[in-house]
Parts: sequence; structure tokens; C-alpha cells
Amino acid sequence: MSTRGEEMPNLTVKQVNILAKGRPSKTSDGNGLSFVVPNRGEPYWSLRYSFNGKRREKSLGKFGQLTLAEARGEAETVRAMLREGIDPLSLSSLTKHSGMTFNELFQDMYENKLLKRLKRPDIPKSKYNNNVAKFIGHLKVEQVNAFHIRDILNIITDSGRPTVANDVLDLLNNLFKHAIQLNITLNNPASAFSYKDAGGDELCRERVLTIDEVEPAFSVFRKYSESFTRDNYLACCLLLVLGVRKSELIQAPWHEFDLDNAVWHLPKERTKKNFRAIKIPLPPLAIEWLKELKVRSHGSDYVFPARRKSKKPYMGPDTINSAINSLFGIDKSKKVPPPKRMGDLEHFRVHDLRRTFRSIGSELKFQDDHLERCLNHKISKLDEIYNKHDYFQERDAVHKKICTKLESLL
Repeated sequence: MSTRGEEMPNLTVKQVNILAKGRPSKTSDGNGLSFVVPNRGEPYWSLRYSFNGKRREKSLGKFGQLTLAEARGEAETVRAMLREGIDPLSLSSLTKHSGMTFNELFQDMYENKLLKRLKRPDIPKSKYNNNVAKFIGHLKVEQVNAFHIRDILNIITDSGRPTVANDVLDLLNNLFKHAIQLNITLNNPASAFSYKDAGGDELCRERVLTIDEVEPAFSVFRKYSESFTRDNYLACCLLLVLGVRKSELIQAPWHEFDLDNAVWHLPKERTKKNFRAIKIPLPPLAIEWLKELKVRSHGSDYVFPARRKSKKPYMGPDTINSAINSLFGIDKSKKVPPPKRMGDLEHFRVHDLRRTFRSIGSELKFQDDHLERCLNHKISKLDEIYNKHDYFQERDAVHKKICTKLESLL
């Protein structure tokens, strides 16, 4: 770390005043300090130095704001910082952004990273807006501490959303890493927390509804239609007989469906990780439900349009799970939990219906690879490369037989 060679000062106040009115130039005062007259803009003082073997240059201030003596004083202050191992340019960046709020930090990461790298940047944005912004969004980044992180995680876990708590912890860690990368802060208070402090280590769910559980569960759905809407009910029916992912169904636009030919054309970009487009055969019972939904959608472009004011035109991602939880007597947002309607039935989530589809298919003795194709799973790398057959007829048989098995229960 060093400034330029130890040269004697060679500028006078009179010379500086003359230079300021003259042609563009850069005149040394010694020890790396220069007076710069640019092609455009006001003259200013500049200091060249080396830090970690790299040549750098820092503007000290404009002519008229700093006298020659003051510029030399500023230069000496910078040199003192260099002797302490501090890069003044990095410190300037830290000072420049020290007033940035947490909301501004998220917006910067969203625009410069999430939009460019993620297929669904709206997911972390939604998690931030719903779980972080209202608590610390207004605070400066440097004001956010471990107590804030702990409180946010506790609020989420107390509301019965452990997976969201873990996702938010990851998001907070990434935000502070982004801030450190930009020299906005040197501290990451989220790094002291693990999943054990948030939603806990997530275990792979194995919940499957048996045939004997399907009838009472869907009977409760129908009985309490004031809280479990017809849209929710039909969505669960379709998920159970088609085996698709929740997001693939509730975000589906009508133009993907060919009801006359009983086919749902699910495009690649709406599958998990952009895996593979798939033509899903629609059994007669599914066609009936979809025709009812067509009437219920009142001309919307979506099969499950948003029923409340929303930024998204389709059903929210938590709508059905929240309704199911309510029937199990679970609603952390209320001081008094709702009555438990499901009796002794073990709790389940929407995604468990997809697992149930797979299990019923196995009970009906269908081949594993045909069932995996129904789920649009990757069977193997070689199969993905060489086997382009879509097994449409085989999958059609699976859906029809599962429908026949469940029709009297739904």
C-alpha cells in the first residue's frame, strides 16, 4: 500500500486559480495529489494510490469546495487510512449506501440477481413482501440485528408455516450476503441462525390417503362448503385423479385444455424446473368437473380465477392448504382456532393427493414407469435422452381406472 513517490508539493494557490480557468489538464502537486480540469464539469482534486498492488484513484472534492491546503489535508487523511490497511474507495461505497433501507436492498437484489437467475422471481418477492417487509423493510440495513431475525422467524413458525420460515431464513441470508458484496454492511445477523431456529430440518413427507380415508375427507369438504369452496373441492378432485402438481393446476389457463379431445396440453415452461411438456389425458369425470369450472370461471382466462382482489389472476398458492388446515382446526392467525371437522383423520396437505394418486395406481397394479410418466417424473438420464415415447395410451388407462375406483367416493 503506498501513494506516489515522495515528491515535494509544487503547486501554488495562484497556479491553481489559473489552471482552473484554463484548458483540460491534470497537474501534479506531489505524493499522488493532482488538480484535474476535465473536458466537462468542474475542476476537482484527485489522489492516486496503490492498494493491494492495484492502482486506484479517488476524487477528494471540487475546486471551490476545497482550497489547496484543504486538498493536501484530505490527501494526508487518505494516506493515514492506507497505513491502517483501509481502502478509502471501499469505505466511500460503504458510506454512500449506509442510508439504504432493507426494502431498497431487496429491490436491488431483485433487479440485479433474482430477475436474471430465477424462473419464478415472484416467489421470493412474495415471501419477502408477506413476511419481511412489514417488519424491517423501513429500517436501514445497518439497523437490522439478530433480534429482528429471530422475531420474524418466530412469527412465521408460530403461524404453522415451518417451510416458509426456512425459506425466509435463506432469503435473509442471501440479502445480507448481497449487502456485504456491495459494501453496504460488513455484518450478516442472519448467519447465526440455522433451520433449527426456524422451521426445523424438513423431513420428506410420506403421507398418503388410503381409499378408506378419501371418502370421509371429501365428505367433510362437501359438508362445510361455506369454508371449503366448490373451487377448492373441484381442485382437490382433479389433483387426485390427474396426479399433477398444485401449481400446474391452479395456475392453468383455459387455452391449454382441449375438452373436445379430452387432452390437457401442459407446456414445458409450466412444469417443475422446465422439465418436459406433457399431454395429459382427461378421463370423462375430469371433463365434467372442468366444464363446471368453465361456467364458474365467468369468462376468465384461468380455470381457477382469483376470487378476491389479487395481483395474480389465479387462485393463491396457499388457498387450498389454508382451507384444509381450517377443517383440521388449525388457523394460527386467529386467537380462537376453528372447530375440528375432520374427526380422527390424520392431517394431510394438497401435495399428499399427488402421492395418493401414485399409491392408488400401484394398488391397481399399473407399471411403475407408466405411473412415473403420469407424474411427469424423470425416470433416468438415459430414458430422457433415448425414450421419446409419451405413453399416452398407457397413461390414459391409468387415469380412467383411478377415476372409476374413486368416482363413488368423490
